[in-house]
Amino acid sequence: MHEAAALDTFPRLLLHNARVRPERPAMREKEMGIWQTTTWAQMAAEVRALAWGLAELGFKRGDHLAIIGDNRPRLYWAICAAQMLGGVPVPMYRDAAAQEVRLLLQHAEITIAVVEDQEQVDKLLEVKAQCPRLTHILYDNPRGMRHYQQPFLRALDQLPREERAGFLDTEIAQGRTDDVAVILYTSGTTGSPKGVMITHANLLSAARSGAQFDALDEYDEILSYLPMAWVGDHVFSYAQCYVTGFCANCPESSETVMTDLREIGPSYFFAPPRVFENMLTHVLIRMEDAGLVKRKLFHWFMGLARRVGSRILDRAPGVALLDRLLYRAGDVLVYGPLKNVLGLSRVRVGYTAGEAIGPEIFSFYRSLGINLKQLYGQTEASVFIAMQPNGQVKSDTVGPAAPGVEIRIADDGEVLYRSPGVFHSYYKNPEATEKTKTADGWVHTGDAGYFDPDGHLKIIDRAKDVGRLLDGTLFAPKYLENKLKFSPYIKEAVAFGCERERVCAFINIDIEAVGSWAERHHLPYSGYADLAAKPQVHDLIKDCIEQVNRGLAGDEKLAGSQIHRFLILHKQLDCDDGELTQTRKVRRGFIAEKYQALIEALYSNQRSCFVETEVKFEDGRSGTIAATLPIVEARTFPRPAVRSAA
Repeated sequence: MHEAAALDTFPRLLLHNARVRPERPAMREKEMGIWQTTTWAQMAAEVRALAWGLAELGFKRGDHLAIIGDNRPRLYWAICAAQMLGGVPVPMYRDAAAQEVRLLLQHAEITIAVVEDQEQVDKLLEVKAQCPRLTHILYDNPRGMRHYQQPFLRALDQLPREERAGFLDTEIAQGRTDDVAVILYTSGTTGSPKGVMITHANLLSAARSGAQFDALDEYDEILSYLPMAWVGDHVFSYAQCYVTGFCANCPESSETVMTDLREIGPSYFFAPPRVFENMLTHVLIRMEDAGLVKRKLFHWFMGLARRVGSRILDRAPGVALLDRLLYRAGDVLVYGPLKNVLGLSRVRVGYTAGEAIGPEIFSFYRSLGINLKQLYGQTEASVFIAMQPNGQVKSDTVGPAAPGVEIRIADDGEVLYRSPGVFHSYYKNPEATEKTKTADGWVHTGDAGYFDPDGHLKIIDRAKDVGRLLDGTLFAPKYLENKLKFSPYIKEAVAFGCERERVCAFINIDIEAVGSWAERHHLPYSGYADLAAKPQVHDLIKDCIEQVNRGLAGDEKLAGSQIHRFLILHKQLDCDDGELTQTRKVRRGFIAEKYQALIEALYSNQRSCFVETEVKFEDGRSGTIAATLPIVEARTFPRPAVRSAA
C-alpha cells in the first residue's frame, strides 16, 4: 500500500510518527512544576497499552468512550486508543453539570468513561444509576480516590498492559478512513446540543490543508489549554499534531495557563478573543501602575507601532527608514519584553475565532509583530471555512475561503459552504442532518454574511437573530454586542430591539478592569454586585455605550440601531445558571425569558427595576440574589446627512 494512502486514520498516523520521528517530543505535561516529555515512540506504546486495557474491559468496534477532564496526555491518548479498537471517543466539557453530562451519556450511549480526577468521578457516580449502558469509569489522577470501592471504578494504571500478539495490529488494519473518528457535541446556543459525527477523512483533510496553509511542521509547538470537547482543540491539539508531528503541551492547570504559556513559548497559538482581551487588559492595568518614565516610553513606542507595526509585519512598502529603525529600537525596549511577558515571543502563526475581536485589540497584537489572524469555522466543518492568508489580514473580515472550501451566500444572506471536512451526520438526528446539510453537500451555517470587494467573508450575525426595528432599521444583536464588548470594561452584553421601537441592552461589567479603574479613582466596593451598582460605574459604561453609538451613527444601515437605554446586571451571566453555553455564547432566548421583567422595564418609563434571581454556587448549592437595578439613558447621535443631488 502506498505510504500516503496508508496514513488515512489516526492510529496509523500515530504508528507512522513513532517510526519516522521516535525521539521527537509528541506531548509535554507540566506536573508539580516540572515539564515531563513523552516522545512519539513512548506515546505509541502508551496508547497501545491503553487500547489493550479498554479491550480487556469489553470495549469493541462501534462502542462509544466518554472523555471528561482538563487537557491531559492520557485523555488525548484515550481518544486514539478508542479509535484503535474501532470505537468512537466522545469528549465532554469538564465544567458541565452532572445532569448535563447525564444527558450526553444517555444520548451517546456511552459504555466506558475515562475521566481526569475525583471531581469528574463524583459527577458520574451521581448519575450512573440513570445510565445503564455505562459499565466502567476509569480515572487518571488517583488523588482523593483511596476510599472509593465501587467495582466498576478503577485507575488507568490498574488496567492490564500486556497485549495479545497481533490483536491491535489487526484492529488498526480494519479501520477505514470513512469511519467516524469522534463525536463532538455542539454548544447548544439555539437548543439541545447535537452530536456531530466527524470521520477520519474529514479531520485529516482539514488538518492537512490547514497545516499546509500555514507551513506547520514537526518543530512547531502548541499549548493545549482549550476544552477538549471543542472542535478547535481537537483539530489543533490532536489532528494537526498527528499530521505534522509537532508537540502539544498541556498546562499544569487552568490557573497556571499564563505562566505555562510563557515557559513554553508556542510557535502556533489559538485563543478566542476574550483571552486576547484579558491579556491586553492586564497589560494596560500594569502600565497604569508603572512609573512615569516607563509609562511614557510604552505609550510613545505603542503609538509608533500602531502607525507602522502592521505594515512592517506584512512587509508592505512605504515605511520610512527612520520608522523602521525606531521600530527596531522599540522591539528591544518595549515590544520584545512585552511579547515575552505575554508568552507570545515565538508565535509564528496565531489565530482567533469564535467571536468578533475588537479592531483596536487585533491591531495591538499585530503592531507588536505577532502574526495574529482570524478564521471562521464550525464543528460541522472540522473547523476551517474561511482563513486569512499572510499579508491579507483585515480586522473586520475572516478572510477568503479556506483551501478546499467553497462558500456561497444564499438569497437571504445566509453563508453556506462545502468541503472535504464536512461532517458525516448528527448522531441519532437525521431530521437535523437533513435540515443542515443538503443532498449535494452544502452546509447551512445559520450565519448571515457577505463578501467584501476583495473576496473576504464578513460575518454579521446569526441569520435567525437578524431582525428589524419597528421603523424598518436593521437589527443585528450580536454585531452590537461585539461592538460593546470591544470596551475593556464590558465583559458581556445582550441587546434587544427586534420588532421594538428602539434598542436596549443588558451589560455585565468586567470585574477586573472596572475594579482596577475603581481603585485608581478611590472608589471602594465589596464585590461584583456592589461595584455594578455604583453611579460612577454607570457613568463609565454610559460613556462606552455612547462611543459605540457615535460609531453606529456613521453606518447607514445600522445608524437607527443605537442603544437608547441600558442596565448593568447584578450578577455575571453564567454557564451554571443556563445563561451561557459551555463556549460562553449567550443563550438569548433563555435570558429573554428569565429576565422578562427587566426587558419590559427597559421599554417603559421606569428608572429602576427590582429583580430577584436564583443562582447556583460552585459547591452545588442554590440561592437568590436580589437588587434594584437603575436604568440609564444613553445619548444617541443623528444619522449621517444625505446629500441632495446638485
